Amino acid sequence: MAMSWHNFFFGAADPWGTITVDKLPGALWFQALSLRIFGFHVWAIVLPQVIEGMVTVLVLYRVVRRVAGAGAGLLAAVIMAGSPVVILLDRGNISDSLLILLVVLAADAVTRAYTTGRLRSLLWAGVLVGFAFQTKMLQAWLVLPALYAAYLLAAPTASFLRRLRDVALSAAVTVVVSLSWVTAVTLVPASSRPYIDGSCDNSVFSQVFGYNGLARVGISGVFSRAGCHAPSKWIVTLARYSTEHQVSTAGVNTAWDRLLHGPFGHDGAWLLLPALVSAIAVFVVRRREPRTDPPRAAVVLWCTWLVFLFAFFSAGRLINSYYLAALVPAVAALCAFGARLAWQRRRSRAVRAGLAVTMLATVAALIALVPAYVGVRVWIIASLVVVGGLAAGILFGSLLPRHASVWALSVGPVLAVLAILLGSAWASGLVVMEELGPFDSPYATAARNQVTRISADEFPQLQRVLTQFTSRLRPDVSANTIETTLGASDDMLATGHEFLPIGGYTGDVSTPTLAQFIRYVAEGRVRFVNVATRPLSRSPDLRWAAAHCAKAGSYYYSYAGARFTNFSCVPADAKRPLRQAPIAAPFTGVSARRGSR
Repeated sequence: MAMSWHNFFFGAADPWGTITVDKLPGALWFQALSLRIFGFHVWAIVLPQVIEGMVTVLVLYRVVRRVAGAGAGLLAAVIMAGSPVVILLDRGNISDSLLILLVVLAADAVTRAYTTGRLRSLLWAGVLVGFAFQTKMLQAWLVLPALYAAYLLAAPTASFLRRLRDVALSAAVTVVVSLSWVTAVTLVPASSRPYIDGSCDNSVFSQVFGYNGLARVGISGVFSRAGCHAPSKWIVTLARYSTEHQVSTAGVNTAWDRLLHGPFGHDGAWLLLPALVSAIAVFVVRRREPRTDPPRAAVVLWCTWLVFLFAFFSAGRLINSYYLAALVPAVAALCAFGARLAWQRRRSRAVRAGLAVTMLATVAALIALVPAYVGVRVWIIASLVVVGGLAAGILFGSLLPRHASVWALSVGPVLAVLAILLGSAWASGLVVMEELGPFDSPYATAARNQVTRISADEFPQLQRVLTQFTSRLRPDVSANTIETTLGASDDMLATGHEFLPIGGYTGDVSTPTLAQFIRYVAEGRVRFVNVATRPLSRSPDLRWAAAHCAKAGSYYYSYAGARFTNFSCVPADAKRPLRQAPIAAPFTGVSARRGSR
């Protein structure tokens, strides 16, 4: 995408622009622009996500400050910045960083809309959600019920029908902006653009609403698969291995409580309990306030946000751990509202008792989240017990007659909040110390985190093997071919050569066609071809290469138990095959991009 503006606009996955990535390219545009400005460096790819994460913290501070003051805004920002799953996400090149920034900006616009009654702010929120759609598609729309519920409840406009009209206008703007790029690409002739990966009919709508939409919740068969062939057996084996051995979180079975324990719990469950208690407390305390009460409307917004996303992530298939970062803005805001309420009403015995009970229950949940095999578990438990016990002693002691001193009323709530935040702080420290990435989880077993670890350990070996394989290529010849964009991306990074991907991300898309592939060979554009030969690839292109090209060495993926053979094909102007010496050492690993996204 950084090599040409044509590839940039369409989100091409390979330098030739034969196929797109299997997602919309909104977030990738910023990465490609960063590379154009700074050159190709790892830090240049990660830089946009770092900036997006930092800006999100500032925006969340502003959203909460609008209705709860600077203190609550600061606490929400601290929770957001220190959440382990947010740190994991912003250390990588994942599109969710931009998604979260845009939807939090939309929440800020809606907050401004329901406090001032300005339709312009509500329409701007629709535009921002439309932009978020360009980064993560239908997931962006999951926040719309939260945004519109708050406006319908609390906007100062007297007429409900007027508020309903405003919401309809904003929703229309959201749909128009969301589908703008999709429609523009659809209007471009197929011969003038890359093939749309994730679809069997070269359709962006199939990619967005089928492959990345209904299929994520287990609904298949809505869009035709007539243009796709069965994926290669080694890819199926790889996916089965990942599921059976619980590599990353993509293999975790759906369940209503799967976000409360295990790797998902280690990512985002640390503050769910205090967030829930805070929401209930605000609703009870402000139940008699006018309809337009901003704090109550804010709690409605963030509660609805949390419920909808929690339900989707609990029921969705192929959920990666970093998805849960989208829950954190709601959790942080609700906890901040609860802390503000507890501080304002700290002279009430009922509030102090409720805070103490909530803190003790949270500390117990935090201890239960930390597995027994964690080396520093004794220190985690000790810190939680000491701080939590001290806070509970002060709070419960202040309930006795003549013990509610100013010191106790100030120190007790502060220590209680500190005890509640300690579990998340420990997990975040581990994320930084162990240099975990977006596909990892704190306190996860080595098997779950091995995707990132194998990538780090095996990439130098992959680089040596592939450099030897491509050492005889002329710089101006894009002559390497490999199955899936998943594999081609690693090989391009390792060697600096162009690789033509076959079959898209999952290997079952019929692009390029067999006729196109044979023409590429005849023109000399395809010289070396990597083929899964045991079991044999189901791709017509690769089967043709295995039958018509000369062998040039084999190697194994021990991870998938498959044999791969490199073939040297004869260009149209060559008298004999260009044979390549067999590869000396096998590559036995798999990189992070060989997991499910």
